[in-house]
Amino acid sequence: MKIYIVIPAHNEAGFIGKTLQSLVEQSFLPSKIVVVDDQSSDKTVEIVSEFIQKYPFISLVKNISSEEHLPGSKVINAFHKGYETLDEEYDIICKFDADLIFPKDYLKSITGHFQENPKIGMTGGYCSILKNEKWILENLTDKDHLRGAIKAYRKACFLDIGNLKPAMGWDTADELLAQFHGWFVKTDKKLLVKHLKPTGTTYNLSSKYRQGEAFYRLRYGFLITSIASAKLAYLKNDLSLFKDYLHGYSKAKKEKQPFLVTKEEGRFIRKLRWKKMRKKIL
Repeated sequence: MKIYIVIPAHNEAGFIGKTLQSLVEQSFLPSKIVVVDDQSSDKTVEIVSEFIQKYPFISLVKNISSEEHLPGSKVINAFHKGYETLDEEYDIICKFDADLIFPKDYLKSITGHFQENPKIGMTGGYCSILKNEKWILENLTDKDHLRGAIKAYRKACFLDIGNLKPAMGWDTADELLAQFHGWFVKTDKKLLVKHLKPTGTTYNLSSKYRQGEAFYRLRYGFLITSIASAKLAYLKNDLSLFKDYLHGYSKAKKEKQPFLVTKEEGRFIRKLRWKKMRKKIL
């Protein structure tokens, strides 16, 4: 199976070299890696260029976007820029962050999952962070959620979901839409990826309401949004976020922000969410 990888990067000089090194040392090599430089002012471009000289399957694309580091739109717009440069001969398309170290058999393992079950549309491992000199699970989501930093899609699934949504909540929308189209999402607990820069460390302060906005745009409804907000605030160990998320939801509703999914998809998503919650309780 041919793997294409797109890596959005903004001022990742401290990490991108380690990410690319872990990818060029994979036991199963990708066919193409596209790094999208999103207006970096550090040595990101120079580091990527050094890899390009050694590895012909790596390329660099320049992108111009907002200077604000807002979750969702900035990184996915950069992903789109890189994806547009690729041909359609891939079997697996990956969106990886630029601050990761992958275990040597990572790509071989995810390829194996796709080959073993033709209904798996998305797969990947888990992110870990360094804490007290130990790599521990970055526990921000359920274990069956594939983190936005390490997304891998079967081509047919990726086309079914219509590419990635340039908005906060894209990395939940893709999984929900994949399931809407009959695909399975598989996470592999044996595949532990080192996440060198913990999630959210560079987000702009104005992004604190965007999680609630995402819940609205995914058509969760107020009750599911309240439960999801409470859970996420607890996982982040900051209960004040609960109020911020609900404010974001109300703000999006008042402004009539556009939805990321159709009414039919929204009904499916709410049903799926309730089913998942009942399963946990029972």
